[in-house]
Amino acid sequence: MREPSEKPLSWRERRKRARVTVCHCCGAKVPFCWQCRCGFAICQDCMLENFWGMSCNGITWQCPDCGAQNGFGNQ
Repeated sequence: MREPSEKPLSWRERRKRARVTVCHCCGAKVPFCWQCRCGFAICQDCMLENFWGMSCNGITWQCPDCGAQNGFGNQ
């Protein structure tokens, strides 16, 4: 909690603090996760480990929870 005498956080500090997410596969708190619209999140290490079952073309990945197709952002 912030003390009232401290200066307010900048938008970069607030955004950086809010960006930590939890991987649904390994439970690690990481700054970046691949996320589906349903809320499923997977870290980069788990994505690389499970890539063979989640992507058939390297352009999209399929969410194991809802089955939706999500892009890797490389198009």
